[in-house]
Amino acid sequence: MKRIDISFLSQPYPYYFAGLPFFVVLGSIFMMTLGFNYFFFEPFDVYVPEHKMDFFWISVIHSITPIVILLVWYVLSLLISDLEDRWTVGKEILFLCLLFFMVGVVQFLIRDLIYDNPNNWSWHYLIEEVRNTFLVGSLFTLILIPLNYNRLNRQHQLKAEQLPVEREESIVVKQNSVFIQTQVRADEFTMSVDELVYARAERNYVEIYSFRDQNIHKELKRIAIKDLMEQLQIYPFIARTHRSYLVNLQQIKSIRGNAQGYQLQLKHTEEMVPVSRTLIADFESQMASL
Repeated sequence: MKRIDISFLSQPYPYYFAGLPFFVVLGSIFMMTLGFNYFFFEPFDVYVPEHKMDFFWISVIHSITPIVILLVWYVLSLLISDLEDRWTVGKEILFLCLLFFMVGVVQFLIRDLIYDNPNNWSWHYLIEEVRNTFLVGSLFTLILIPLNYNRLNRQHQLKAEQLPVEREESIVVKQNSVFIQTQVRADEFTMSVDELVYARAERNYVEIYSFRDQNIHKELKRIAIKDLMEQLQIYPFIARTHRSYLVNLQQIKSIRGNAQGYQLQLKHTEEMVPVSRTLIADFESQMASL
């Protein structure tokens, strides 16, 4: 039996539940839901005698429900560090399923406020509300997600094309050796900063990639990447581009934009290093100051 490949679930996915784009998404969801409820359900699936208010206001209440739940998620997400950098396809799918389920349950719980029906509190209506939410939510997802993905992808591609990459050799600082302290004295080491290409976090270690003697060299050091960055922050050409990466900006060969942010093609390696959306402003500032 052929095994189903689910590795795509761990692929990075653009996180849009933050900042101005999030509120644009909220507004889009509200208007689409209101329009769908009012113009689609009213002519075909509405029994007016059981309504406690005008159907327009019923539609407004139904449309506000997902907005309130998303705002609660927005507040909770502020308490979770590096959420945007750790968002994946699998987490997006799980989140949407939980969102649709919660919206359906809330729609069921508020039935007594808007419908005069003795069977409001029944399994039939609970299942119906959840089912309808999944159907309508899936339709909106098929519309909004590609639009938002393409918008982010186009935006970052245009910005990436404007970033300067080619630089004069005179700006490359040579012979920058720095002593790196770690939590364990025996693991402390000295590194040449100008030879650094990039570093990547690997659990409790950091993989350091340097170019010397016409070859790329990999070293594994026991240090947190944030601690390494703190000791290298005096060098303006060293930048944290992602929760798992720091990069020597002088080693950038090209910059590409995608929905997650930027992808950096570095010299001497095929590795593509990401720049997460939360760090784009800092990255652009450091690039401009070199």
